[in-house]
Amino acid sequence: MTHPWHRTLAPLALVAALTVALSACGGGTTDRGEGSGKPGGTFSVALTEPDHLIPGQTTSSYALQVIQGLFDSPVTLDPEDGHVVPLAAESVNSPDQQHWTVKFRAGAVFHNGEKVTAQSFADAWNAAAFGPNAWETNYYFAQIEGYDQMNPAEGRQPASDKLSGLKVLDETTLQVDLNAPFSQFPMMLSFPAFAPLPSAAFTDAKAFDLRPVGNGPFEMDGDWQHNQKISLKRAASYNGTRTPKADAVDFKIFTSKDTAFTELQAGNVDIVTTVPAARAAEAKRSFGKRYSVRPSGTMDYLGLPLGEKRFADPKLRRALSMAIDREGITQAVYNGVFTPADSLVAKMVPGHRPGACGETCTYNPAKAKALFDEAGGLSGPLELYFSNSDPTYEQWMTSVAQQFKQNLGIKDVVFRKMANADLGPLLNERKSTGPYRQNWVIDYPSMQNYLDGLFNSDNRMGWSSARFDALVAQGNAAPETDLGPYQSAEDIALQELPLIPLWNWQDQSAWSPRVGSVVIDPYVTGLHLDKVTVTS
Repeated sequence: MTHPWHRTLAPLALVAALTVALSACGGGTTDRGEGSGKPGGTFSVALTEPDHLIPGQTTSSYALQVIQGLFDSPVTLDPEDGHVVPLAAESVNSPDQQHWTVKFRAGAVFHNGEKVTAQSFADAWNAAAFGPNAWETNYYFAQIEGYDQMNPAEGRQPASDKLSGLKVLDETTLQVDLNAPFSQFPMMLSFPAFAPLPSAAFTDAKAFDLRPVGNGPFEMDGDWQHNQKISLKRAASYNGTRTPKADAVDFKIFTSKDTAFTELQAGNVDIVTTVPAARAAEAKRSFGKRYSVRPSGTMDYLGLPLGEKRFADPKLRRALSMAIDREGITQAVYNGVFTPADSLVAKMVPGHRPGACGETCTYNPAKAKALFDEAGGLSGPLELYFSNSDPTYEQWMTSVAQQFKQNLGIKDVVFRKMANADLGPLLNERKSTGPYRQNWVIDYPSMQNYLDGLFNSDNRMGWSSARFDALVAQGNAAPETDLGPYQSAEDIALQELPLIPLWNWQDQSAWSPRVGSVVIDPYVTGLHLDKVTVTS
């Protein structure tokens, strides 16, 4: 993600273990040196319409692709092996994995000239952690002391609007006290929600969302033109470690990834970071060395609205899972590029266990029907929710609907297809009345990222388990090599199944001969905008 600094940010054992665990995975990909190009020029990237551009307000991969160009978070992850690398921070240290000291680089400024200080980070984290703000990344701050006072039980007022665990020691030093030891904390700091915010973010949030002011290598070039484009240009004030090779990047917004790929073929866009799996063979023929397939931490699931009584019985949820032919769908819709899920976490993640999901994720129509009937079945229409951003979503939802009809006897299935920008808020507010496509794009290579991210207290399913929470907390406090508690927590989630694992992606990307030095990692950064060169 940045220049290859190898300074230790986490305890040395954590970084070493992480590097060893991921070195065989081949995390990032490049264009193999083709067309190195010269500094300067403008390139374009296909994008789906984001929901927000304020870092703490979104977890959408579409938004984060833009945000990572606008903002430097404290650290980043090396694209090849996932180890922690400094970015806005110089160091992240702790004597006990509970009390951390984050030292930031001196001399950094926001794009408007305002100085970036430790207070800039504290202000941003407090805004995201404050419950009434309802920012989507709120749960990322639950480990920090004082979070509970900012997020009381429903019906109660917050006792504070600031995290008591954040202490600004001086202009470049922030002390972070956690509720308990948490070995994954340095990796978590790579997530854009931990980026700083200038004072302008708090004076007019709506205006700031249209034209955010960051501390990263690129700055906004005009306002975000909704459903059309987002233009960035090299930030003249940037003095960090990710100096851009290109002068500018235009994000061209498409409602369909299929359309985006067609535009790439026509020469109207330079980089497509997600080639539709159905067009894999075509992409390989058309782009050759400018087409890449790599292991991914991205997973698709079928989320279930447990607030609806019809889905309250785990037997019924297991029946739905066993009625889905994952192998058949991944072959028919994704040409075998995606692989059937056998776990809640991706295969590339340390701690993944082959077959963890067992028979629950194995196609068995007869047993599915027996469980379905035993649970009392479903009355009324079954609504399935998904976005319109990729034609394959409707294709696999159609297959799932047919299998539910054939294998379970469900007669009435209704599709609720909508723009991703509309679907996200609906799911976050738990307003779906039926199963929905749930996707998780890995932030950092840890089981904790999936378990906390998918099943935190604000999870879309409305599921809670004290045993699960206790095991995740135990895993957080355990030595970084002890993944047993996380695996036990996964077992509980697989038994109760509020979320049905479907398949594990492999990421496919392609780019035009106009660009070179294309680096794409499987973590939150995705495409490294700063490294791209323009060759013509």
